[in-house]
Amino acid sequence: MNSEDLRERLAEVAVRHGIPGASIAVLHGDEVTEAAYGVLDRDFGYPVTTDSVFQTGSITKVWTATLIMQLVDEGLLTLDSPVADHLPGFRVADAHTSKTVTVRQLLCHTGGFEGDIFSDHGPGDDAVERFVAALPTPARQLFPSGEMFSYCNSGYVVLGRIIEVLTGLTWEAALHERIAAPLGMTHAVTSPGRAIRHRVAMGHVSGPDGEPVKAPFWEMPRSNAPAGATLTLTARDQLRFARLHLADGLAPDGTRLLSEESVAAMRRPEVVVPGAGRLGDHWSLGWEIFDWEGGPVIGHDGGTMGQTALLRAVPGKDVAVVILINGGEFFGLHGLVTELLAELAGVTVPPMPTPPTAPPAVDPRYFAGRYESVTQRAEVTETEDGLRLVLWPLGPSAELHGTDPLSDLTMVPLDAHTLIGTAQENGEFPTVTFLGDGDRAEYLHGTRAIPRA
Repeated sequence: MNSEDLRERLAEVAVRHGIPGASIAVLHGDEVTEAAYGVLDRDFGYPVTTDSVFQTGSITKVWTATLIMQLVDEGLLTLDSPVADHLPGFRVADAHTSKTVTVRQLLCHTGGFEGDIFSDHGPGDDAVERFVAALPTPARQLFPSGEMFSYCNSGYVVLGRIIEVLTGLTWEAALHERIAAPLGMTHAVTSPGRAIRHRVAMGHVSGPDGEPVKAPFWEMPRSNAPAGATLTLTARDQLRFARLHLADGLAPDGTRLLSEESVAAMRRPEVVVPGAGRLGDHWSLGWEIFDWEGGPVIGHDGGTMGQTALLRAVPGKDVAVVILINGGEFFGLHGLVTELLAELAGVTVPPMPTPPTAPPAVDPRYFAGRYESVTQRAEVTETEDGLRLVLWPLGPSAELHGTDPLSDLTMVPLDAHTLIGTAQENGEFPTVTFLGDGDRAEYLHGTRAIPRA
């Protein structure tokens, strides 16, 4: 593979899916190939280069998990110890969970409390500490800890606070000292003040006419940094992080940053992810695990305001792909990732689900109803065309996204517990899974578990 061929393939996908700018880095054995396409900012037309920095969003969670596993290696904590052992006075809304939820449960998103809390606690070094101290009010318990997977940003902020307490550093300083610097990263930054020293991508969102327009803001709250609010870097530096895990915890100079046991633990399935769609089949201690033919593959996606990131790596084959974009249909990248993993690692990525021509006959009353958490409300109603799902942000999520619906979808059954959209959204046909064995679903699950109201 050469960089010009890679750029042509990236450009074709970007044009087709309305992506203003993109950067890609691919690892194959010892060879790294990079390419860039488009503009950093549609208003000014600055070109994307391979040393441009993008926000990586929730891929940051795997960095936070790596820091936690370093502390496990050092004997400073154990995965099954209660969070309260390391954060005296730690509380969420549920008293029992406050005492018993474990580090392992937060790492694999089974803590059970509200996860989409994006409250801003200021730019100071105490931002993460203040976020965790404020959790008892918004962090309502959705289900008992350990019962199921439900993506939880706030749980990763709690993990970030554990890192701060046990290292005596801010989360950002720990990340730089323990990961970025030893891996020789030159463009990994955690604040706008540092990002502005580089060629920095601006996020883009869909405008009134459907064309990408510059996002209304760039910076997300520092208090959410351990979950993915601030880490900004090149595709090359994100690839350096992936290589650490493919090399069983060794830096390029041979320094051990993570034990082989911890690397293996982070690839071991911990919990099944419900549903069919873009997420992995299982979640581990930070990583998604995709049980694909020729794999397994580990990875994570990330998204901030108008920026999205993808990381896939194939252990044992020294193959990894990183793509960073600043708007457009992110899941339109699925075809390019599918091609690269097949060519370089012999991995067969299954096709994304599509609406069946003859949907299975199911009782629509199983799905219909209102589902609500602290941060989301969903209503599923019967229509002539199928089932309509409307999702609104609430509380802390509405403060970030506004009060307009996040989604308004016409859906049909994919199977007895899954609905799929009849039109593409962000480059995919969205799917939503419903959980519960009775005649009415107990939870709507679309990465997050939302209880029936």
